[in-house]
Amino acid sequence: MGKIAAIQMTSCAAVGPNLFAAKSYIQKACDQGAEVVVLPENFACMGMKSEDILLLKEPLGQGRIQSFVAECAQACGVWIIAGTIPIVSPEDHRVYACSIVYNEYGEQVAYYNKLHLFDVHFPGTGETYEESRVYYPGDSVTMVQTPVGNIGLTVCYDLRFPTQYRTLRKQGAEIFVVPSAFVATTGRAHWRSLLRARAIENQCYVVAPNQSGLHDNGRETHGHSMIIGPWGDVLEDMPCGTGVVSAEVELDTLEAIRAQFPMWEHRREEVFTKK
Repeated sequence: MGKIAAIQMTSCAAVGPNLFAAKSYIQKACDQGAEVVVLPENFACMGMKSEDILLLKEPLGQGRIQSFVAECAQACGVWIIAGTIPIVSPEDHRVYACSIVYNEYGEQVAYYNKLHLFDVHFPGTGETYEESRVYYPGDSVTMVQTPVGNIGLTVCYDLRFPTQYRTLRKQGAEIFVVPSAFVATTGRAHWRSLLRARAIENQCYVVAPNQSGLHDNGRETHGHSMIIGPWGDVLEDMPCGTGVVSAEVELDTLEAIRAQFPMWEHRREEVFTKK
């Protein structure tokens, strides 16, 4: 048994205030007994325009944002999954949206580059998102062993692609993290349903820290950072504002659910992989 925490933020366009806020929430999560803390997507900056993220790009393993997270992990003696950090990619005009994992000594132990990029236009609302203009897609999945269990790393829009979660479950995942900046428009319709679906169909915990509220750039994010159990029950939910939600991860309960309801053993994947 161990405790995991999700941090909800309303990140602004300036890095300094965001890091200051993140540090206070990390400390609060530690005070609640969390062994693993998960930050939301774009925790360090929600720029005024998409291209602003390029000004913050860092080589993997060094830079202001990465050093900040490593220092927080070491100071608090806690594992931190740093939502996303803009990391240098093969193209100068794009960066990886990289989720980086640090252990309690501040050491980088794993990273994951967001696979699915949010290129969407909502007719009649004026809302347009084109992440592929500034982000370079990852090309692999990542699972990491932590003090609270095996964690599969995903980010925001990945949530709509169940094959990724199924692959992580095959690799031994017991928990999925989904650091997000999920927009309000789709969040109201799909956020809770998708999170619960990924938990239920894979019999895993889901930990989803989200951005919340109105940002400097006019973008509105949905909030409702959640922790969901492997039966699909919502253990914690922060509807709005900023702060921390935390819950115990009970792997004995997870294994009991998998044993009592062995749906994973009933898969017929050979049918769907026929040529």
